Amino acid sequence: MSTMKFCCECNNILYPKEDRQQKILLYACRNCDHQEPADNNCVYRNVIHHSADEFTQVLQDVAADPTLPRTKSVRCAVCNHPEAVFFQVTSLSQSQYFFCLIYCGVIVTINENYIILTT
Repeated sequence: MSTMKFCCECNNILYPKEDRQQKILLYACRNCDHQEPADNNCVYRNVIHHSADEFTQVLQDVAADPTLPRTKSVRCAVCNHPEAVFFQVTSLSQSQYFFCLIYCGVIVTINENYIILTT
């Protein structure tokens, strides 16, 4: 991960700069001519951490997505409404199938081993 670097001559921020001839990444000062080679080629990394509330909101929003397939063969155990949106999420370890029921927003998660109902 890249850290903020400062010029050893004038204490201003060093900015990433490409040396096209040598094909290396440098950090250069915009106020003086100081340059130093980068010890890591990573200039910026954006890591997003989601809370459980954000995942729940995303899953409930899929009911209004017109591009997702719909089925009328799944009935809600809570409200008995017969329409749901379904999609699959695949990770390295497993595949999960989600059914988001249109009327009440109940989310049914189907894995190879279990079924979870979320209200």
